[in-house]
Amino acid sequence: MKGGNRVFSVEVATIGTNGKFSRKVLVLNHNYEPLSVCNVKKAIILLWLGKAELIEAHEGKFLRSVSAAMPFPSIVRLSVYVSVPYKKIVLSRKNILRRDNHRCQYCGKTDDSLTVDHVVPKARDGADSWENLVCACVSCNNRKGDRIPSEARMQLVRKPIRPNHVMFIRHFVGSVDDGWKPYLFMN
Repeated sequence: MKGGNRVFSVEVATIGTNGKFSRKVLVLNHNYEPLSVCNVKKAIILLWLGKAELIEAHEGKFLRSVSAAMPFPSIVRLSVYVSVPYKKIVLSRKNILRRDNHRCQYCGKTDDSLTVDHVVPKARDGADSWENLVCACVSCNNRKGDRIPSEARMQLVRKPIRPNHVMFIRHFVGSVDDGWKPYLFMN
């Protein structure tokens, strides 16, 4: 077994430079909850060490060594449950823009000059919270001023919510494999 590990690790090190190992793999906890995203190299190491099982592979793609072939992973599930404390997402300008897809929540523009707007203005005791902060372009933010949207005759594209870590996994990855969608609640 020792020799098998050495051959495989050499294979991983040499193949890893050609870009195939930079593809993303969804990592599920033992209870099938989305935990994170890793690269193919890390997923293969988890599989090889028996710390994860293959849930879904890319059809028709394999990683080959001298003595073995392994399906190219797309989704892996950890063999044991990992207790993860509640993943609190920090309230920041960057995360507000990310949550709102860098789109003005009043007019829908994806302008370079985006700001963060208080739905209920601070002058009216509006809080710095996920539910009161939205992404806004400069012109909409100026037009709204120190009023609530209804007073300014403006409407939010969607109600602001507190994001969860699954939402940020979706944003981190960009385009999502179809096989990932049920696990990321995208059906």
